[in-house]
Amino acid sequence: MKIILTQEVSGLGAPGDIVEVKDGYGRNYLLPQGFAIVWTKGAEKQVTVIKRARSAREIRDLDHANEVKARLNSLKVNLKARAGDGGRLFGSVTPAEIVDAVKAAGGPTLDRRRLELPGHIKSLGAYPVNIKLHPDVIAKFDLNVVQG
Repeated sequence: MKIILTQEVSGLGAPGDIVEVKDGYGRNYLLPQGFAIVWTKGAEKQVTVIKRARSAREIRDLDHANEVKARLNSLKVNLKARAGDGGRLFGSVTPAEIVDAVKAAGGPTLDRRRLELPGHIKSLGAYPVNIKLHPDVIAKFDLNVVQG
């Protein structure tokens, strides 16, 4: 079965890639989860749109990844969140909120799907956050969740 990936699937490819998979894997997992669409000539035209969006937020190469890593390491990221007594948050901190906080702190635009959190962030404090910028480069920065 020929499909076009709409999201990154480990071991298979990146968004916009046209890959050949076994029928059951495509029909029972990739398509229902929204990780892929069936390949057609019309759908192949969508590949250019997907790749254009990916290139806008993608790290260009290893040197660029190291440059972004250096910027992130020197960054102090504070995220304001509503919290009750005892420092417990109303809800939890999402990857999208972290990406917005990095951008507000003067950092680069990041892809929220590449963030690796230490678990659910449900209280005030400092948390280490990893982000996979490139297959060979993982940047680390501290996120301070403060009363907001």
